[in-house]
Amino acid sequence: MTQADTKPDTAPPAQLSWAARSRANDEIPEVEPISEAQLPLPYPINPEMVRADFPILSREIDGAPIIYLDSANTSQKPYAVIDKIAQHYRTHNANVARAMHVLGAEATEAFEGARAKVAAFIGASRSEEVVFTKNASEALNLCAHSLGARLGPGDEIVVSVMEHHSNIVPWQMLCERTGAVLRWFDITEEGRLDIAAAKREGLINEKTKIVSVTWVSNVLGTVNPVRKIAEWAHAHGAIVVLDGSQGVPQMLTRVKDLGVDLMAFTGHKMAGPTGIGVLWGRYDLLADMPPFLGGGEMIEIVRMTGSTYAPPPHRFEAGTPPIAQAAGLGAAVDYLARIGMGSLARHEREITAYALEGLKTLPGLTILGPTEPIDRGGAISFKLDDIHPHDVSQLMDSRLIAVRGGHHCARPLHERMGIQSSTRASFYLYTTRADIDALIDGLEHTISFFRGR
Repeated sequence: MTQADTKPDTAPPAQLSWAARSRANDEIPEVEPISEAQLPLPYPINPEMVRADFPILSREIDGAPIIYLDSANTSQKPYAVIDKIAQHYRTHNANVARAMHVLGAEATEAFEGARAKVAAFIGASRSEEVVFTKNASEALNLCAHSLGARLGPGDEIVVSVMEHHSNIVPWQMLCERTGAVLRWFDITEEGRLDIAAAKREGLINEKTKIVSVTWVSNVLGTVNPVRKIAEWAHAHGAIVVLDGSQGVPQMLTRVKDLGVDLMAFTGHKMAGPTGIGVLWGRYDLLADMPPFLGGGEMIEIVRMTGSTYAPPPHRFEAGTPPIAQAAGLGAAVDYLARIGMGSLARHEREITAYALEGLKTLPGLTILGPTEPIDRGGAISFKLDDIHPHDVSQLMDSRLIAVRGGHHCARPLHERMGIQSSTRASFYLYTTRADIDALIDGLEHTISFFRGR
């Protein structure tokens, strides 16, 4: 996918499919890390052309296409990412930083090059602020373990009721180990963080040591006021951790603008491979944090009487890291940068607005979270009166429409809303209006099937 630099008064650039590019001799296009000034203007995305870059979206079953509306769970992968991983294993496979030979040097270059690309993509000050993990859950567990070394009885950790389990359970485990107390933001009826109630109750105070919240809810789609929360937490000396798993894939990310200290996200939700996540952190904070796991490559000197540790990021990357996955993530970053995150965010807003309007026409359907596309991401969860989400998902699957039914790893949030589970449709840069039309038609069929209308 290419999008050339243009002036504001020129026509939108042509969008060329990666699938149409020659991949002879393993020549996979790459881009250098970009500055904010070089970012493409937010021209509309043509999702039909984008879809040609994703081979799975051309798959048919019995002559019918798959309609993939589960991107908040995992995104599909473009040729650029698939080919990059295959190329790595085919021509560059070796361990990193452990071999004085050409393959080892090439693997290390690919791994560290991917780190630099990710750092540029999120606006980090230096590539050493980027730690590779196996997923966002591991990154959040790393935060809980390493930051937890400073906590004791009576200290407080603040999360929110809308968090994914990955941003609840590690902090609960930390509280069990240290005697710290877990507190949380509630939500309003609209599905936004109830900041006013939290202020009245003094949720963040002098006892607060860590505040960890999501940027974008994976259930409600709510985009949280992260910078305001960070400023409040910092005024009390607390460290702020952000779960960016749903935010980084959808929005232009500049960590300095967010104002947080640490941020976790994952590759597989942003067109990258599974098996790799990212922890970004302020370098001075990372340098002050103890390691999470022990083993090879995270050390400086090892003696039988004790060990010293490598500086960040390698301090937090024990053992053989996800090398091919990092190369794939670097290719995903290249791909998204060529499209332009401003353009992607615009498409996400527009397709979400279209879906919200369609869902509002269905009888007995209640949208969970904001019902207008303002400060809202591209995941829409809903309930259909007396029809169980698993039944909804199964009937939709019979029409090859992939949605998700369950509590979406956010059971406390569902309990707060007084429901057991919900159905979720979620979108990405390849989602078309035709996909949304099929969703609405499928839900109309589901309602008719179960209610006998």
